[in-house]
Amino acid sequence: MKTTENTDKLLNFVAEKFEKGELTNDSLVQLIELCGAYLNLQTISDYAKDHQMSYNGVKHHREIKEIFNQKYVIDND
Repeated sequence: MKTTENTDKLLNFVAEKFEKGELTNDSLVQLIELCGAYLNLQTISDYAKDHQMSYNGVKHHREIKEIFNQKYVIDND
């Protein structure tokens, strides 16, 4: 996956801080939660329920990304 310079800097910053013990597991969970909020990340099932759509309707008409072997809808437009 091609990344931007700022993305590379951010990933390296987080990796460096975690490896030095300056970020904890809780810190990383908070970062994941923050990113999920910005992405408006939901599982396909939850998104379908919240938007009164069928699972297949969501799967075929929304942006889907697989993260940690789970498929999520990204709806932050």
